Amino acid sequence: MKLMRIGRPGQERPALLDANGVIRDLSGHVADISGDVLGSDGLARLAAINPAQLPEIAGGQRIGPCVSGSGKFICIGLNFADHARETGKEPPEEPVIFAKAVSAICGPDDDIEIPRGSEKTDWEVEMGVIIGSRAKYVSEAEAMDHVAGYCVINDLSERAFQSERGGQWTKGKSHDTFGPIGPWLVTKDEIEDVQSLEMWLEVDGVRRQTGNTKTMIFGVATLVSYLSQFMTLMPGDIISTGTPPGVGLGMKPPVYLRAGQVVTLGIEGLGTQRQLMVQA
Repeated sequence: MKLMRIGRPGQERPALLDANGVIRDLSGHVADISGDVLGSDGLARLAAINPAQLPEIAGGQRIGPCVSGSGKFICIGLNFADHARETGKEPPEEPVIFAKAVSAICGPDDDIEIPRGSEKTDWEVEMGVIIGSRAKYVSEAEAMDHVAGYCVINDLSERAFQSERGGQWTKGKSHDTFGPIGPWLVTKDEIEDVQSLEMWLEVDGVRRQTGNTKTMIFGVATLVSYLSQFMTLMPGDIISTGTPPGVGLGMKPPVYLRAGQVVTLGIEGLGTQRQLMVQA
């Protein structure tokens, strides 16, 4: 299934995209696309619904974040060896973990704010993993049982805030709108091999990133298991799994986003995003 949320911020309705590309209203069956419906039983109930019997939602409406009520937005840094090297770092021996504030979450096509005082706002296409059931001390063999599905994420970053202002990376990752997710939560049964998905990102129509999830240093099962050793993963939590090379920081000289530019990005099978940069 391709689950989604439609409507103005704070007023989104749960929906699904049917096989013909028609958006169908799920609000008669669930209150929202949130952690309480993302377990195996909840997803099975949604899968049993005949989409043709659901009301259509007219096109042209805002697409909201594909999941609501996430308690944690966990990001994995430097998870592609070639991206690590373009930033001047060696590939890590263990996953690099940082947090993005959940207040950064927005819809996949919402405008993105360039923070006040920013000169180094950067792009990063990433695959998101949405947790479906509570995971604590799970093995790699068990890890995928706790995954509900996947989505596209643009892990926007303000590089000066991230690396030049002291402390940890979170302050450069957490500005409002720095976490567009969606357009869909694609349930894992629809993805034949999550470690073989093409990824891309363009700025004003110019290709900047081209990659594939097969070159991740730490794959999805490893990341879910690893994180569960340090914190309990809860339904609706989001894991952003890292970006391939081609970020602005890695260009020579570096190139960063400006108000008025348009970023488009996508991942095979997971949909696309389009964002206009605006000044905060």
